[in-house]
Amino acid sequence: MSAPYVVFLPGMLCDERLFAAQTASLTTPHHVADVTQADSIATIAEQVLAGAPDRFAAVGLSMGGIVALELWRQAPERLSLLLLIDTTPEPGPADQRPNKLEAIAAAAANGQRTEAGAVMRPVYLANARQQDDALLETMLDMAEALGPEAFTRQAQALRTREDSRDTLPTISIPTAVICGAEDRICTPDVHQLMATQIPDATLHVLPDCGHMASIECPDEVTAIMHALLAR
Repeated sequence: MSAPYVVFLPGMLCDERLFAAQTASLTTPHHVADVTQADSIATIAEQVLAGAPDRFAAVGLSMGGIVALELWRQAPERLSLLLLIDTTPEPGPADQRPNKLEAIAAAAANGQRTEAGAVMRPVYLANARQQDDALLETMLDMAEALGPEAFTRQAQALRTREDSRDTLPTISIPTAVICGAEDRICTPDVHQLMATQIPDATLHVLPDCGHMASIECPDEVTAIMHALLAR
């Protein structure tokens, strides 16, 4: 059986650099989708489907994982595998006012690197990676490159996202769920719920890892991805 085509779905204010290690390891067709061009998760998923082959594996981190769950809702017959990383099936908040995470993202998107970086370290990264300046610079570079207009659209999409918890038991394809043991945004208990509710799912909790597993622990995420793709 040939290896599946892979579509990578980045998180909020992230681009192809989020999956640099994973894409570099692939010799089979793949691409990183643009999830910045619409202000609803449903529309973003429609755009991803329009640019993807008839059948593919979806790899999503954070907001990208939310989009991946929407892909399953819209077109389950087109997905062959799911890799959900540092994400959540929960709906957007009832209170639609901007939250702390959005304030951090807005600062980064607007080039306020010092202010954003100081707050991002303890929120996004594991304790062991707090002093990894190169990792932080990559995160800030991605946010600044995408800019405030992309931030505004993505923030609105996340605020109004659907509840995917009832969708989890319907997922009938092999799925891997990855989270950082120190993910303070999408916590390990949320990932335990996903792995329990999805019939054919495996859970991988990575030590010394926060919310950015694909770049905090690239080797571990890449190995899990390849094991899933080999199924």
